[in-house]
Amino acid sequence: MLKYILQRAALALAVALVVSFATFMLLNYATDPASALAGEDATPEIVEQIRQTYGFDRPVFVRYFEWLGGVARGDFGESYYWNKDVAVLVLERAPVTIALALSALMVTIVIAIPLGAIAALRPNSWADRLALTFAVSAQAIPSFWLGLMLIILLGVMLPILPISGDSSWQHFVMPAFVLGASSVPAVMRLTRTGLIEVMESDYIRTARSKGYRGFALLRRHAMRNALLPVVSVLAVQLGQKFGGSVITESVFAINGLGRLALQSILGSDIPTVQMLIFIFALIFVLMNLLADLLNAALDPRIRIT
Repeated sequence: MLKYILQRAALALAVALVVSFATFMLLNYATDPASALAGEDATPEIVEQIRQTYGFDRPVFVRYFEWLGGVARGDFGESYYWNKDVAVLVLERAPVTIALALSALMVTIVIAIPLGAIAALRPNSWADRLALTFAVSAQAIPSFWLGLMLIILLGVMLPILPISGDSSWQHFVMPAFVLGASSVPAVMRLTRTGLIEVMESDYIRTARSKGYRGFALLRRHAMRNALLPVVSVLAVQLGQKFGGSVITESVFAINGLGRLALQSILGSDIPTVQMLIFIFALIFVLMNLLADLLNAALDPRIRIT
């Protein structure tokens, strides 16, 4: 087990490093950082002075490894746009995004798993068809459009929820629903498929012969095995929530990492963008590792080699 964990952790770090390298190259070759910092009205002399001051005249490979060495020492650089340490910015904004991502995951679980269970109890029934129709329809709705519709309905027409900010739990209701709704179709269909397969097993037939029916049968016998693949998907979905927070936080004016990423991109703030992409990539691969470990814990038959 320990060897497996170390191998996957090393793989996660390697993937994050590859992403950071590719991002660094793209950011530095696609734009001129010195010109972006100087502004549109700057003279060539000012641009050249900024290029020398910040070291943009040095080879990009040298600057990448200097950045990587700084990250290893806990020095994430200084934001050009905010004039603050990038680490300070991340620590200030991270709690908001973490709370939003966890809330969105709870929304996904509360909606998707019961819908999948209801659909699996009576395959091809009206309830099953209604659940599948909902899943297909929900998957086709863009997150930003759903967010705007909720703002109009619950924030303007029926002003029962705040439409922006992050100072109270009420501010997270609509953003968490929007961010969590995007994962509902996949998790619901996976829950339904897993339960239908499990319900055809011999031990389920034995449980039925003992008098178990409906949700009692699901809860006591079917749900544990059927949710094994769902656990993996939920862990991966949690990692994806951090990337998905860019749009959601921007729509609802939430000051988290997602909105910070968008503001930094628009402000050509390369150090902040670089660090945020590195963090998002690392979170995603670590969530994949967590999914494998949870599967092994839930099902001892899974051999980890």
